Amino acid sequence: MDTAVESSVNNSGDCNGESNNGKVQRKVGLVYDETMCKHDTPDGEAHPERPDRIRVIWEKLQLSGVTQRCVVLGGTKAEDKHLQLVHTTDHVNLVKSLSTKKKDDQRDRIASLLNSIYINGGSSEAAYLAAGSVVEVTEKVAKGELDSGFAIVRPPGHHAEADKAMGFCFFNNVAVAASYLLNERPDLGVKKILIVDWDVHHGNGTQKMFWRDPRVLVFSVHRHEGGSFYPGGDEGDYSMVGEGPGEGFNINVPWEQGRCGDADYLAAWDHILIPVAKEFNPDIILLSAGFDAAIGDPLGGCRVTPYGYSVMLKKLMEFAQGKIVMALEGGYNLDSTAKSSLACVQVLLEDKPIQGSCEAMPFMSTWRVIQAVRKRLCTYWPSLADELSSNLIDQKTPTPIVITSNSNSEAKDNAHEIMDQMSKLNIENHQVDTKVSTSSWRSDLSKVDVWYASFGSNMWKQRFLCYIEGGQVEGMTKPCVGSMDKSPPKGITWGLYPNRLFFGRESTNVWGQGGVAFLNPLTNLTDQTHMCLYRITLEQFNDVLFQENGLNVDFDSPIFDLTALKLVENNGSTPLEADLAPWYGNVVCMGREGDIPILTMTCTLSLVEKFTSGEIPLRPPAKAYANTFIRGLVEGGIFSEEEAEAYIDNAASKPL
Repeated sequence: MDTAVESSVNNSGDCNGESNNGKVQRKVGLVYDETMCKHDTPDGEAHPERPDRIRVIWEKLQLSGVTQRCVVLGGTKAEDKHLQLVHTTDHVNLVKSLSTKKKDDQRDRIASLLNSIYINGGSSEAAYLAAGSVVEVTEKVAKGELDSGFAIVRPPGHHAEADKAMGFCFFNNVAVAASYLLNERPDLGVKKILIVDWDVHHGNGTQKMFWRDPRVLVFSVHRHEGGSFYPGGDEGDYSMVGEGPGEGFNINVPWEQGRCGDADYLAAWDHILIPVAKEFNPDIILLSAGFDAAIGDPLGGCRVTPYGYSVMLKKLMEFAQGKIVMALEGGYNLDSTAKSSLACVQVLLEDKPIQGSCEAMPFMSTWRVIQAVRKRLCTYWPSLADELSSNLIDQKTPTPIVITSNSNSEAKDNAHEIMDQMSKLNIENHQVDTKVSTSSWRSDLSKVDVWYASFGSNMWKQRFLCYIEGGQVEGMTKPCVGSMDKSPPKGITWGLYPNRLFFGRESTNVWGQGGVAFLNPLTNLTDQTHMCLYRITLEQFNDVLFQENGLNVDFDSPIFDLTALKLVENNGSTPLEADLAPWYGNVVCMGREGDIPILTMTCTLSLVEKFTSGEIPLRPPAKAYANTFIRGLVEGGIFSEEEAEAYIDNAASKPL
């Protein structure tokens, strides 16, 4: 394949590539082409996947001087025959047709049919350059012309499926490169490829393309949260291991929550990826290098530092003779993406020791996920068969620093606030203070009582007590951990409120397929919803909030504190930080009972709009969930069983 631009400068050594200390300088390729910046929103509106994503990386590398020690490559357009190794002909032709000759309204119509995609006159060329550039640098590494490489490309690729553009992705850049080596260049001797995807989102497209291929081991670590995090559904679950000859060659590490950081990712490396990589023994490693799990990313909500990325990459360089090709995927905080990219290039160059440390420990949920993955995969990978020691997994896990938003709108951009807080974390030196002082929030909030108003399955006392005492009831697929304070409610009463009850979402991690209950935060006198009120402490209310949103209760800061309580009493409702509360992210004050505030938790108004438009589906509840719901209404003396069934059916069938 032809390359538009290629240059190599080595100011730190002689013309033979030796550095001044006599060590052979690694040949690291960097791909950058400004043409890929022409892909932009058609109306100029702000968007997280914007041209500056690659510009800031390139500027950071230039300012640091690393580009002078690398082989710089210009962009290369992909060939249709190579794209068609993983994509359908119709899909390739569709992307090709998005040229400057096509009218904007035609492009808008195509984009409206796709998932999280925008299109302008430069989209087609950028997509071809992104895929072709990854193929080019991968081929050079496989040939031995380069030791490793980093393709700074956009649009990203790992969500793109054989016949579908989605999630900002048109072509699956890494998958095209892997298939090219295996199927078009057998002379290069690459027989086994390890694809590592550390983007915060699951690489659904890559998984599907190599689902039955034992030549490619696909490893993806990502936020999952029972399928509620993009791209959603069960595809990112640890149970998805491949099929037929590819069974066991697909590994998902699905985080149950946001805020995972260096310690969590390195635990997944040490106890899953590295042992399996030793067994697999790849000939080359392709890295879907999304940096949206980086600290401060507005979409990712995780906390990986440049130091964390450095260590993960360094561990991978022990394999395949260090033949690694990084291809940019996500990463939407420009500062953290640029700094993380620089840290990785410095590792590829091996020109100085990694600076930094990690003193935090993984979340308890991280060990839970790692154990589940090892148990599921140990049949295929004997290195995962041994039980992890209790000394390792029973350590108390501190919670990292929380970057919170004071915005009352999910749609507001908090980029300046995030940047300001990131600067205080000293990311430039790859060090983050992960020590968390002992918090007194539990002691403070345990002295404040509230009424928690439940309107779904929690109306059955035995179900609600799972959130307080721990455990599970019939129909639940997994137990609850319970509250730190396991004291029973101090009182129980019932009330009728003028809010609309409805059921939505495809499935839940606890109940399986079917919707669960939500309450429209806005009152409507034509709607009446029965609610069971439990008198509990504000500490316990926080623990219920954590569990309802799929989080652990071992946080060193509350999700809803005394300040928030005052706000919600004054304003009627208060949205919570979206990363912490993706499901029940809105606390609503329903009034007072005996001078004690009545609080409930439901979705935000913006999510109500998505339910109304059909973007998030309305669905009747799962049978097990409905049965629990019915028991609450019957045992509370509100309805007979038949009346309770009719009450649920009416709420589930009436449109919003």
